[in-house]
Amino acid sequence: MKKIKVLIVEDSLVVRELLKHIIGSDSRFDLVAAVESAEEGLALLDSLQPDVISLDIRLPGMNGLDATLQIMARRPTPIVVVAANVDDDELNIAMNALRAGALAVVEKPVGVTNVAFEGMASRLCTQLAIMSQVRVVRQGINRGLSFGTAEQVEVRPRRPADGYAMVGIVSSTGGPQALTQVLGGMGPGFPLPVLLVQHITASFLEGFVSWLAGVTPFAVKIAAAGEVPVPGTVYVPPVDRHMVLKDGRLALVDDPPVQSQRPSGSVLLASMARDLGRRAIGVVLTGMGSDGADGMAALHKAGAHTIAEHESTCVVYGMPAAAAKLGAVKEMLPLPDIGPRLIRLVSGEKS
Repeated sequence: MKKIKVLIVEDSLVVRELLKHIIGSDSRFDLVAAVESAEEGLALLDSLQPDVISLDIRLPGMNGLDATLQIMARRPTPIVVVAANVDDDELNIAMNALRAGALAVVEKPVGVTNVAFEGMASRLCTQLAIMSQVRVVRQGINRGLSFGTAEQVEVRPRRPADGYAMVGIVSSTGGPQALTQVLGGMGPGFPLPVLLVQHITASFLEGFVSWLAGVTPFAVKIAAAGEVPVPGTVYVPPVDRHMVLKDGRLALVDDPPVQSQRPSGSVLLASMARDLGRRAIGVVLTGMGSDGADGMAALHKAGAHTIAEHESTCVVYGMPAAAAKLGAVKEMLPLPDIGPRLIRLVSGEKS
């Protein structure tokens, strides 16, 4: 079987050697180069043609965000961001790199004697292997990070006559970039709460929440048990807990993972189907696997409105395809159309 060609970009000699050890010990990979700067990595792109890049965020000269922009403009290649989780500035750069086209962010491995080493090394290798298979597309360089955010539409802050009460969104690979477009397209003043499950490394959850609040017109927070969702706010489950809706309040449960996911998008959407029925709206965005599909089926059966991202704009057309295969999708829309469509739905427009 053909090996996966990996390029490492990491300025710390100690961490670079550690990454070389981890990747070099995995028979799936062919480590083609390990360099200390983004400029060196960019110079090798065309000659080495790596299948995936392990990219540090804080680099001398060009940082990881600018490197991501350059890579996606010059020779689109799957990128896994490797970042520390202790620095707010580094987390922000990492999240913006995801928005710029990087596919995943993982925690920088610790030394081999640390009890957490094996798990962190395994997660890194798994992400590199999976993301190497993703087809990425060329993106123009935009240092302002607008990235084609959908046009915002003014919304009157009122609940419509047909009684839509809440929106549930599930996303995974490519999700941060997709969410900026969907939530941005919904605009300020959106009259419903939004419940969100985004698959992300646990140590980056708080950074993701802060970042998403800064780049969208919504307040974003980690959900608390017993909380009543309010309009204009996005609720994200805490680490390793399912978030469900029960009697109009959020509940956090530690039931077993569903399809290896906890939190699970399907668990969230199914609870919305039980609690709200046709008054719910379910949305499944880009992502690997099938999380959200069963939940969308429950919503569809309950008469709720269901939307999935169209293949043409998905980074990975896995979760939307799984929902469509179950016959659970009422509308399949390209990313820029989803936010405006949600506005029209909650304003009472059906078609």
